Amino acid sequence: MRAVVTRVSSASVSVAGETVGALSGPGLLVLLGIGHHDGPSQIDWLTRKVWGLRILEGEQSAADVDAPILVISQFTLYGDARRGRRPSWTAAAPAGVSEPLYDAFCAALTALGAQVEHGVFGAHMEVASVNDGPVTILLETP
Repeated sequence: MRAVVTRVSSASVSVAGETVGALSGPGLLVLLGIGHHDGPSQIDWLTRKVWGLRILEGEQSAADVDAPILVISQFTLYGDARRGRRPSWTAAAPAGVSEPLYDAFCAALTALGAQVEHGVFGAHMEVASVNDGPVTILLETP
């Protein structure tokens, strides 16, 4: 499982012109990619890492200040562009595998106490964010 976590002062996601998720104050934008070998243990590790990651102002975590988190599914994090000009997506898990894990990731963050907003899995989304810092961290589960 891979995630790009960005500290934002605001962020939103819309589908077909309709806003489906938004953060109106400081928080985290998480782009989440799921691979073929990901499962519950990766979700547990990654949700705890995101919730406790001390990248907000004053080296605080989302858990410390109850900062909201916007989670967007992003299979392209598993894109491989080492050869040629067209990326390969073969390392990304198919939707039938990744959608339930995406939902479980959002639910696990909520269970930890996070206010979670999210996009629409598999939809063409427009994501807008105002990066704060900018601070962006790439996380990959062990």
